Formats: sequence, structure tokens, C-alpha cells
Amino acid sequence: MARRPQELLHLLTRAERLAARRVQSALDAFDCSVEAWRVLDLLSGEEGRNMTALAEDAALPAPTLTKIVDQLVDQNLVFRRVDPTDRRRVLAQLTPRGLRRRRQLSRAVRAEWGPSSPGLTEGEEDQLMPLLGRLSGALAGKDGHGGEGVDSGGEGIGNGRQEITTAPAGNPVGRAR
Repeated sequence: MARRPQELLHLLTRAERLAARRVQSALDAFDCSVEAWRVLDLLSGEEGRNMTALAEDAALPAPTLTKIVDQLVDQNLVFRRVDPTDRRRVLAQLTPRGLRRRRQLSRAVRAEWGPSSPGLTEGEEDQLMPLLGRLSGALAGKDGHGGEGVDSGGEGIGNGRQEITTAPAGNPVGRAR
């Protein structure tokens, strides 16, 4: 039996909130938010990520992402550098300390979702992932812009004041203040 859109939205929202609360309980010991954990996890690659793609993948508005990245920079977990292929863009990347913190957080979250927890089995995950992909694709096609919508205008610009910092590679980058 097909569910009405509002029922589906309610179930998805409830599932997301329950999952976020559970993850947050593991992150509390590290004074880390679920959003910051997502950003650290998305930055696990070695090459860095541009802020627009990072905001989209983290499902965060660009200004919120900028605040989170600012906090992670202040904690020496992330640094910004100029994109060598497009000098107009800024890439965020984990510092060695950020890489260690990401591993710690991942272990803590996995422990919270350990084998004794009522999570999904691999078979259930294998069934759920294609369904979520179909749902996401269907919703993206209906919103008029393919699921995109992260405004990158003003990336790295806060109140007009810029603080110049130096990334490990020696490239100066602006940091919104």
C-alpha cells in the first residue's frame, strides 16, 4: 500500500531525528555536532572539497557550512586552500589532527551503532539504499532544480572583513570573520 506524501515525510523526518540523536550521543564526548561530524567525514579524501559541493553533500546551507568550517579551522581540524585548478574557489581539507579526530569520531559512532544495536542488517541496507535513491531522484525532479540549491555566492565572505591565513601548502586564503 502506497503511503501519502505527508506520511512518508513524517516517517523520514522521525527516522532522521532518531538517528541524529543516537549519533549525537556518541559525539557528545568529543563536543562535536552531527553537522561537524558530517563535514569531517566528507573531507576524508586527500584532495579537499570545494565549499559548494561540501554544502550540498552535507545538506547544509552555505552560511551554516561556513560557520562550521570556521569552527573546525579554529580547532586546527580543517584548513582552507586555493583550488589549484580554479583559483577563484577555496577547498577545505582535513589537517593531520582533523584526520585523527575523524577516525576517533567514526569509531565512537560505529561503537554506538554496534552489532547489538537494532540497526539495519546488510540485506536490509541493500534493499533500502536503492529505494532511497529512487525517492531522492523523484523528489529532486519535482523541485525544479534537480535537488541543487546551495547558493555559493559570497563563499568565504562574511561581514566584509577578511583575515588572511596560510594553509599548510603556503597558499594564503581568506577566512570570513
